[in-house]
Amino acid sequence: MDDAKSNPKLTLLPLIALIFYEVSGGPFGVEDSVSTGGGPLLSLLGFFLFPLIWSVPEALVTAELATAFPHNGGYVLWISSSFGPFWGFQQGFWKWFSGVMDNALYPVLFLDYLKHSFPIFNLMLARIPALLGITFSLTYLNYRGLHIVGFSAVVLTIFSLLPFLAIFVLSVPKIRLSRWFVVDFNKVNWRGYFNNMFWNLNYWDKASTLAGEVDNPSKTFPKALFWGLLLVVCSYLIPLLAGTGALSSPPTEWADGYFSEVGMLIGGFWLKLWIQAAAAMSNLGLFEAEMSSDAFQLLGMSKMGLLPAVFSSRSKYGTPTISILFSATGVIFLSWMSFQQILEFLNFLYAIGMLLEFAAFITLRLKKPNLYRPFRVPFQTFGAAMLCLPPALLLILVMCLASLRTFFVSGAVVIVGFILYPILVQAKNKNWLLFEAEQLSSPSNGWHSIDSELVGHENKDTELPMSSPLPMVEEELSLMESDSNPK
Repeated sequence: MDDAKSNPKLTLLPLIALIFYEVSGGPFGVEDSVSTGGGPLLSLLGFFLFPLIWSVPEALVTAELATAFPHNGGYVLWISSSFGPFWGFQQGFWKWFSGVMDNALYPVLFLDYLKHSFPIFNLMLARIPALLGITFSLTYLNYRGLHIVGFSAVVLTIFSLLPFLAIFVLSVPKIRLSRWFVVDFNKVNWRGYFNNMFWNLNYWDKASTLAGEVDNPSKTFPKALFWGLLLVVCSYLIPLLAGTGALSSPPTEWADGYFSEVGMLIGGFWLKLWIQAAAAMSNLGLFEAEMSSDAFQLLGMSKMGLLPAVFSSRSKYGTPTISILFSATGVIFLSWMSFQQILEFLNFLYAIGMLLEFAAFITLRLKKPNLYRPFRVPFQTFGAAMLCLPPALLLILVMCLASLRTFFVSGAVVIVGFILYPILVQAKNKNWLLFEAEQLSSPSNGWHSIDSELVGHENKDTELPMSSPLPMVEEELSLMESDSNPK
């Protein structure tokens, strides 16, 4: 009972808020879609069509696999079960690195909004201490407990979206429909446009790394993903329809932070200040949600034996202390990069990982048709493959549009992951570091294969026991210990 009190589970509303912040956090950052799209038309069309092509398939895949594997580690567990621990580790490394890069954006965006009213944050003398102070403060809040982060996310969601509801109400008399159809194809920056769309609509799978912390995940996850998807799409389209329809601002003015000027022009100075405050608070929520997912992903990988046992150590608040500190350190080192640099790098790494997830989704349908799936995408294997085809093509397009520098940087990250895995295997074999795998795979401790726990439960109404620790795949463990190629 004490453990349950010290580590309360996430319920539906906090999980919706965390998914909202994993993916969106509000319309802050979508302004670039107007300028890179050469006008409002492509921006509005993008936020109508991209959720259908990209967000819905990813959310459905996440709902099926997160409920089939309701443990921390999320997609790392999916890939390990499909292709073996080598690729599970690579997936975890790519996703963690892209997540840390993503998190490095939010303190930067926080100050970018504040500098419109406080120009001192344009100076590095003030900007660097502010970035460090924000990172340390939010890291401490994350350390204090996931339930606190979830509750904070609910409050921040309400506060961040209310000013845009005000913008919409005030803009209705000023809207001219013809302004929505403006586009200059000669000024479209396709690389920037697709990267902006992709970044604002991805990371649906991130919350799966918190599955072990969710109350009744088989029912809670699908509901949370549905309402999260609806909330994200509305939070983009409503402000864009209001701002672009009520104002005749040239597309070049739509850049990061421009919604505060939209508030000024539509409602006055009070609305501008409210939007700036909402933007600042939203970026705090984005940071908290991303930090939680990154940290609990490392915890899950540690429980699987892919990382040293120290990453699974928890504080008295139930949070993975070392994993949080490790992720925060990465944020500090990456926060010096520019917004567009970070955006392109993390999109490329995320795209590689998502292609692997779609492959795992189809592979598990073929290899383990009897895997217990509390939520199942309502298609047979061929239909499921067709569901994944459009987003897979979009992923390839985003990767092809990347700059040469992004190819080199991302390639270097991939190579580091390939090198790091055998080093960790050697550290495990030589007992240089303590891993939990030996304990998890020990018959004397009662551990068993995840396949034997899950396969054959297709027709059962009862859920798997959530209080039991994460089981290990013994076949995968033997592969790790022999340092052989993954199956």
